[in-house]
Amino acid sequence: MTKIGFIGLGNMGGPMAANLAKAGFAVTATDLSIGAVDRAVEAGCARGATVADTVKEADIVVTMLPAGAHVRSVYTESYGVIANAKSGALFIDSSTIDVDSARAVIAAASEKGFSMVDAPVSGGVAAATAGTLTFMVGGEADAFERSKPALEKMGKNIFHAGAAGNGQVAKICNNMLLGISMIATCEAFNLAGKLGLDAQTFFDISSTASGQCWSMTSYCPAPGPVPNAPSNRDYQPGFAAAMMLKDMRLAQEAAHKAKAATPLGAQSEAIYALMEAAGKDGLDFSGVMKLINGEL
Repeated sequence: MTKIGFIGLGNMGGPMAANLAKAGFAVTATDLSIGAVDRAVEAGCARGATVADTVKEADIVVTMLPAGAHVRSVYTESYGVIANAKSGALFIDSSTIDVDSARAVIAAASEKGFSMVDAPVSGGVAAATAGTLTFMVGGEADAFERSKPALEKMGKNIFHAGAAGNGQVAKICNNMLLGISMIATCEAFNLAGKLGLDAQTFFDISSTASGQCWSMTSYCPAPGPVPNAPSNRDYQPGFAAAMMLKDMRLAQEAAHKAKAATPLGAQSEAIYALMEAAGKDGLDFSGVMKLINGEL
C-alpha cells in the first residue's frame, strides 16, 4: 500500500487528504491546527505528530500550505520534508505560491535526490470535497507520471504544464483572468440593472451571446440566474475574495519580474484590495458585485 504524508489540512487540504484515505492510500496527516488533524483522523488518516513523523515513511509527500514562505520552511528547514523523508520519496506541493519559491524548493529537493512537482489546484472547496479538482503540474515528465495516481484521486483534470514552477504560472494566469472577468461581469449586470434590464433577462441574452463567460454562466454574481452560485447565499464562499486577492498579487509580482504588461490585472488587484480594506474579503470573490453596486 502506498504511504502518503499530507501536510496542511485547511479548507482545501483537509478534503484532499480525506479523498486520498478514502481511495485506499495509507495517509498520515499533520497541521498546526489540532482540530484539523482530528477531522483528518475521523476521515481515515493517521495522526502525524510532527512534519518529520508525517514524512519519514511516506512514499509520497503532499503539501497544501498558505504561502511561499511556509512552503520554503516546511521543505528546507532541518525539521522539514527534505531532511526527514525517506530516499526515493516523491514530493507534490499543491499550494498556490510565487513562482520563484516553487522553483527554488524543487531545486533544493532535486539537489538531495528527490523528485518534486508543483501542482496547484483550481475548483475551490466544493471540488476539493468532491475530488474533482483541476491540477496544473510543473516538473519533470517522470515526476509528473509518478504523481498522477495520487492526483487522480483528488481531481478529474490533471495537466502537465511543463518545467518546474509552470504549474504556478498556469494557476496565477488563470486566476488573474478569472478575477478580471468576474469584475467585468459584475459591471455588466450592474449597468444592465441601472438601465432597466433585469438580471435574469440579461443573463438569458448574454449567456448565449458573445459576452458569455464562466463568471456569468457558472458563477453568476447577480442573484437569481444561477441557483448554486454564492450570490444566492449572500456571497458566502466558495472562493473567498481574500484568496482571489492573494492570487492577483502573485500575478502582479510575477508580471513585474517578467516585465509583462497587465494593466487590467493591476486594476483588478486594486479593486479586490478595496474589499479587503472594507473588511469584506471573507465574502466570496463574486461579492465584488456588492462593491461595484455601492453596497460596501
